[in-house]
Order: sequence, then C-alpha cells, then structure tokens
Amino acid sequence: MPKIELHDISVSYIVGDFSTVGLKDVIIQRIQGKYKPKEFVAVRHVDFSLEEGELLGIIGTNGAGKSTLLKVISGIMRPTEGTMAVRGNIASLLELGTGFDGDLTVRENTFLRGAMLGYTREFMNRTYQSIIEFAELQEFEDRLFSHLSSGMKSRLAFSIACLVKPDILILDEVLSVGDGAFRQKSEDKMLEIIKGGATTLLVSHSLDQIRRMATKVLWLEKGEQMAFGETAEICDRYQAFLNGK
Repeated sequence: MPKIELHDISVSYIVGDFSTVGLKDVIIQRIQGKYKPKEFVAVRHVDFSLEEGELLGIIGTNGAGKSTLLKVISGIMRPTEGTMAVRGNIASLLELGTGFDGDLTVRENTFLRGAMLGYTREFMNRTYQSIIEFAELQEFEDRLFSHLSSGMKSRLAFSIACLVKPDILILDEVLSVGDGAFRQKSEDKMLEIIKGGATTLLVSHSLDQIRRMATKVLWLEKGEQMAFGETAEICDRYQAFLNGK
C-alpha cells in the first residue's frame, strides 16, 4: 500500500476578500456594487503516489505551487478538491525556524520540537545528544535560540527532523543550508533515511541534487502538474524547458 496517495488535488484561494483588502474596504465595495472576489488556483489537479522508501523530488520555477503542495501533504492546509491518503507519522521542514521559541534555549527547543512531533520525553532523552552532535551545537546547548545564526537554526531543525526517524519526511529547500561540509552530511543523512524505509519529499531548485537523490520527480509549473515519473527523464525535460525560456 502506498505511503502517500494524491488523487486530483487542487488548492484555491479567494483573492480580494476581507482577509486581504480589509473588512472596511469589502463593505464599501459591496455597498458600491464593486465587490468582485477572485479565485486563485495555487495547485491544480495533482495526482501521484509514493511507496515506502521513495524520495520524490519536486521541481518547478518560483510560484509553481511546490510549497503549497507540501503544506497540503503535511496537513497544514486542506485541499479544495480531490482526495488524499498519508500513512505514517510526518516530520516536515517547510520554513526553517518555525516551531521554535526564541526565548527558550537550544536544549529546551529540541525537546519542545520533539514533543510537537509526537515523541515521548524518554525517546528524546535517548536521542537528544545525537541531535545536538549532528547539528554541531554542543557548545550552544544553553544559548537562547534567538541568539543563534540562521545557519545554526537550520542545522538544529534539520537534525531534529531527521534523527527522530519519521515515516514520512518533508523538506522544502533545506538541504541548501549551512556550509559545504554540512550540506554533504545532510545529503548522506537523507540517503541513510531513505535506505531505512522513510518516504521523503524534497523541494529543491538544484537539479543536480534532485538527480543524485530522487527516485521519482514531480514537475509543477504555475500550479499545473507537468510531469511525474523517472528522475532522469523528468529532469531532462525540465532542463530543456528552462533552456528554452
């Protein structure tokens, strides 16, 4: 049974309602007969499935709907149309730094994030040292999270997500963080996770990275599913598309 199944998933927003233009303006526009909210479709008719241990590389230019799709799969957003099944516990890194409290220490935030992911205190006690060592933050355990550099925050977030061993790992442009040595260590960890059976979704603008790591590729463009299939074929088609722009 597939770990992730999406059938005809679409996500749309109403543009021009009170959440974007203000309640007062909406009321005035209604009185004047000028109120015309518009629908914006961020993702349109996406359809694919992934088996255990597969890594899906999601590619596309800016505004293609990649991050929106990850939020749907993570459960942060609900699709407007279609059906979806996600089987297993999820660890997602959509925006590095979210889910942390700047007024807590690195140590406290590590346990907080673990609890948010559904792990017990006992499990986090066993895993904590490995997380800190992988993130290379041994000297910063009692430092406030807000005092860390963006690279340090990214390393901690990635380390927690990977070392708690989720069934499904969702990453949005996070393997590009840190220096070259840490990026290589991150890729090695990702390959280890895949071999361990986790199903992974990775958004990346690096085609080389997608070619090295992905077992399947999904190409989105302006919300549309352009292609889904074997890595080399889809990457070649996408590169040709970019060259022709």
